[in-house]
Amino acid sequence: MVNDGRTMAWRKSRASGSGNCVEVAAVGRMIYVRDSKIAPSGSVLAFTEAEWDAFLSGVRAGEFGVDSLRSAKDEIMSVR
Repeated sequence: MVNDGRTMAWRKSRASGSGNCVEVAAVGRMIYVRDSKIAPSGSVLAFTEAEWDAFLSGVRAGEFGVDSLRSAKDEIMSVR
């Protein structure tokens, strides 16, 4: 990782009421994601800009809605 995560400009969603949520930061051409409850000592996920854009496109298209996730789980369970 570029640094230890303490000096990054982390951002939380404006929709985060409790303050405990996912935070994101951009450094160079990488996007970093962490859980604010265990920051700064917790794990940090790193994504390229292309991976992050693909994820956001999927979110906007509803690919990660609760119903979509449940139907994916049901499909996996029916294969077993």
